[in-house]
Amino acid sequence: MGEKRFETEVIHSGYKSDEFRGSLAPPLFQTSTFTFDSAEQGERRFAGEEEGFIYSRLGNPTVAMLEERMATIEKGEKALAFASGMAAVSAILVALTRTGDHILCSQGVYGCTFGLLQLMKEKYEINHDFSMMSTREEVLAAITPETRVIYIETPINPTMRLVDLEMVADVAREKGIPVVVDNTFSSPYLQNPLELGCDFVIHSATKYICGHGDVIAGLAVGPKEIMSKIAMTTQKDIGGVISPFDAWLLLRGLKTLPVRMDRHCDNAEKLAEYLSGHPAVEEVIFPGDPKHPDYAIAKKQMRKPGGLISFKIKGGQKEAQAFINKLKLIKIAVSLGDAETLIQHPATMTHAVVPKEAREKMGIKDNMLRLSVGLEAWQDIRDDLEAAFEAVRKESTMESGSI
Repeated sequence: MGEKRFETEVIHSGYKSDEFRGSLAPPLFQTSTFTFDSAEQGERRFAGEEEGFIYSRLGNPTVAMLEERMATIEKGEKALAFASGMAAVSAILVALTRTGDHILCSQGVYGCTFGLLQLMKEKYEINHDFSMMSTREEVLAAITPETRVIYIETPINPTMRLVDLEMVADVAREKGIPVVVDNTFSSPYLQNPLELGCDFVIHSATKYICGHGDVIAGLAVGPKEIMSKIAMTTQKDIGGVISPFDAWLLLRGLKTLPVRMDRHCDNAEKLAEYLSGHPAVEEVIFPGDPKHPDYAIAKKQMRKPGGLISFKIKGGQKEAQAFINKLKLIKIAVSLGDAETLIQHPATMTHAVVPKEAREKMGIKDNMLRLSVGLEAWQDIRDDLEAAFEAVRKESTMESGSI
C-alpha cells in the first residue's frame, strides 16, 4: 500500500506489531539504559558506526515510535520529542542561532516564548523583532542582515491573528532564512506548515497531540540532517528529553486526534456564533468567522478554523475576571486542547510575563479571554457561559441599584 490518509497514519505509522511479539499496542520501554552484547558493540554505537539504543536520553524505542509517527503526519523528514513545548522551542532556536543573530517573530507569541527571547537577548545578544507579516513588503522590511530565523505562531496565541505561511516561506527562501512555525493551535490535522514551504514545525504536545491533560511534552519536525545534529548536540547536552511513559501516552492520544479535532472545531463554530450575538461581548476573534481580518488565510491554509476562541468582555480586567469566576462547567486553566473546556485571562496568566505596553501592541487587552473549547455537548458549554453572563448582569444591576 502507498501513502495512507491522516486518520490511518495516526494509528499505524511508526509501529510494526510483528517486531514486538504481536503486541497490538506499542510497548512501553520504561528503561534508562540499554545493554550491549560486547564492549566492542558499545564502542561502535558510541562512535555512530552501528545503529541501536544506548541510553534513553539519547534514544528510546517508545520515543522513536512517536517521533516517526509525528514526522509522517507533519510531512517532515525527522521529528524529535522533548520534555515540554518550551524545550522544543528552545532547542530549535538555540540550534539555529549564535551571538549577534536576529530572530524575526510574528506579532505575538506565547508568553514563555517571549520570555525565552528576552533571555537570549540579555545573555547571548540574540535580538528579535515582531512583525504582523501581512505582506511580502512588510516581511522584507523587517528582515535585517543578521536575521537567521523567522519564527511564527499561526493562529497567534491568544489574539488568533494568522500569518500567510506560503507567502512568508517564499520570502524566506529567497533570503536563505529558515522558517520555524509553532503549530500547536492547529495540530497536524488542521495545518501542515512544511507542505507550505516552512522548514521546522514545533508543537506543545501537551495540548491537542495529547488531548487528555495528563502529559507535558514537546515535538519538533524538520530536515533529517539538521534534526539529527540537534539530537546529538542541543537536545542531548541540554537534556530536555521526553520520558518513555509520556511518549507512550502521546502515541495513545494521537490515535483519536482527528476525531477529537472534528468535535473541537464543530463546537467552537457554534460557540463563536453564540458569543458574537451576546450583548455582553465586545468582540469575538475566531478564524472561522468571515469577519475575521485573516479569514481568507484561514480558508487557504487551515482545513478547519480550530477549537480556540478569544473574546473581549465589555469592560476591563475586573469584568473579565468576574465573568470567569461565575463559570461552573468550564474550568479556569491555562492549557488548551483538553477534553474539558478551559478558559483563561491572558493578560494576567499566560502572557503576564509580557510587559503591558508590549502586550497591548500584540493586541492582548485586559478584557480579553481565551476559550479552549472541549468535547462536551456544545449546548452545555453555551448554557454555562450564559449562566455566568446572567449572574454578572444581576450582580451589576444590584450594585447599580444600591448606589
